[in-house]
Amino acid sequence: MLNPPGLLTMPRSPTSSEDEMAQSFSDYSDDCASDSSREETIYETIRATAEPSPHRMDDIHINSQVVRILIPDLQQTKCMRFNPNATVWVAKQRILCTLNQSLKDVLNYGLFQPAINGRDGKFLDEERILREYPQPISKGVPSLEFRYKSRVYRQPNVDEKQIAKLHTKANLRKFMDLIQHNQVDKVSKMLERGFDPNYQDSDTGESPLTFAAHLDGVVELIKVMKNGGAHVDFRAKDGMTAVHKAARSKNQVILTTLLELGASPDYKDSRGLTPLYHSVVVGGDPGCCELLLSNHASVCCQDENGWHEVHQACRHGHVQHLEHLLFYGADMSAQNASGNTALHICALYNQDNCARVLLVRGADKEVKNYNSQSPFQVAIIAGNFELAELIKTHKEKDIGRLKLVA
Repeated sequence: MLNPPGLLTMPRSPTSSEDEMAQSFSDYSDDCASDSSREETIYETIRATAEPSPHRMDDIHINSQVVRILIPDLQQTKCMRFNPNATVWVAKQRILCTLNQSLKDVLNYGLFQPAINGRDGKFLDEERILREYPQPISKGVPSLEFRYKSRVYRQPNVDEKQIAKLHTKANLRKFMDLIQHNQVDKVSKMLERGFDPNYQDSDTGESPLTFAAHLDGVVELIKVMKNGGAHVDFRAKDGMTAVHKAARSKNQVILTTLLELGASPDYKDSRGLTPLYHSVVVGGDPGCCELLLSNHASVCCQDENGWHEVHQACRHGHVQHLEHLLFYGADMSAQNASGNTALHICALYNQDNCARVLLVRGADKEVKNYNSQSPFQVAIIAGNFELAELIKTHKEKDIGRLKLVA
């Protein structure tokens, strides 16, 4: 299998508590990175998450579906095996791993199902199961296109040249300005003329939908753009969807709107991180966190250093977020690349209230990280002696008795 050019090695995983503190997640905005390095990092993440492990290969071949993939931008066609019970996102990444040429803005490429049996063509939603998109058996090997996520026009006989004339730099900027000022009627008119709202603004890197996700009072505007062909999983230059942006902005109203319009709570950014993960990191009002969880967001996301959502909640002292995560089934015994559990992270960063939540929920305080350190020992090493004493004196009989210190 040929891998995309310019692949980097995965970042070294921290191996000690000192490394943990130096390399922990801090800011996921990558404003200083060049476009080329960002693309390389995206391909790196894709390679790390998409290639099946050897023990899964047999299952893929036994339980698989052969699909012909047409890639117009590279003028390539290939037949590939996919697990029909895996998500479209996984299938998409497997395709990218086979390419011997790079595609620009790869995360905004998608699997497109051409019009069949009187049904309009459509892009497959990335978080749906591949099996949910049945293909006609009578036509032999089913075919899908792998192409950039542009607007899918429903009306027949679309004049492509006329549409292209709409997308001048002036109109692209004008559209973003109309969004900023919540000009719903004018946005609607541009969309009715055939304007495609799926693009990244050259100044901000935002797409129209991701830009709107930061704003207040734009529910109708979001709906108009969705009805006018905006893809809810279209990504800004930083790799985030509008769902990520709404979660990071703590914009619960817009997040609710996007979910009601069919957006998935599990979209991945360029690092494979979900809106829930970002919501836990930014903290504040936990409303968005609870909303995502109540909409069945997966609680198993981890970054390149193995940090789960519970690690991040404890790193930043976001107690309410931690409570929600545990209520919805988060694994508080999960270990990151250093072998540290959430309780180790509390001990390292002196987050006593999060530690109390974990202990009262029955967290195992004897688990050792990969340096053979217990949470108590990590707290001592970090100089957090009061927290060390709390961990040391906690007894099984104290489970269920929660006392938070202001």
